[in-house]
Amino acid sequence: MTKLSRMQELLEIMTTLRDPKDGCPWDKKQTFDSIIPYTIEETFEVADAIERQDWADVRDELGDLLFQIVFYSQLGKEQGAFDFDDVVSAICDKLTRRHPHVFGEKDADGNPIEKPDWEGIKAKERAAKATSEAPLSVLDDVPNTLPALGRAAKLQKRCARVGFDWDSVGPVAEKVQEELHEVMEEALMVDIDQTRVDEEIGDLLFAVVNLARHVGTNPETALRKANLKFESRFRKVETKLRENGKNLPESQLDELEMLWQEVKRDEGNKSS
Repeated sequence: MTKLSRMQELLEIMTTLRDPKDGCPWDKKQTFDSIIPYTIEETFEVADAIERQDWADVRDELGDLLFQIVFYSQLGKEQGAFDFDDVVSAICDKLTRRHPHVFGEKDADGNPIEKPDWEGIKAKERAAKATSEAPLSVLDDVPNTLPALGRAAKLQKRCARVGFDWDSVGPVAEKVQEELHEVMEEALMVDIDQTRVDEEIGDLLFAVVNLARHVGTNPETALRKANLKFESRFRKVETKLRENGKNLPESQLDELEMLWQEVKRDEGNKSS
């Protein structure tokens, strides 16, 4: 079979799974809302497979993610709202519209007449959707469901486009220090107000995301890599403990810290 016919096969499988009479009971009862958690989970599984560079797993996880799109398209078709072809047409139109420097007119020398302006074109699209009841905001269509770190970065990026941003990294770093100081002020109170502590921690995280953005780092990716690094090192600490005939509950913090530093040195020696 060709790739095109396999795509059609997948669409037909989805239709069969949702068949009111002979379909799968689980698939038949799903709604747009009910499969959102699965879509988010599949997205993270794709990212995990890519980070592990397990290309067979990447292929399989991408298939799972594609199935999510097909599932939404089937639900849309059943409601008469849209179908899979509409989804494909929409993204084709969007990509050509947002890449006029690639698909638009060229001058006599073959150079694009329009320059790349992805965010500018998106801003015009948002403006076109504005109404008197829903006035335009630069923060329109930043999804509430984005992971918090990624959403913070996107909100900051939008504001930066209209000049609401520092023009150097120095004040950004100072803001991080300021927010850290405010966290410690609340955390060291005799009677701790947990709500205030939570608020200040949130401000600190938001400031750190801003710092990451200013130095060209994706905060979500950076934290995910930090998680993986921590997990790897801690597992090695556990291994060293077992080799010494000990376990975590009977080990002191200073011993664990010594092993942690040993693991870091081992990593440094391997990379040199």
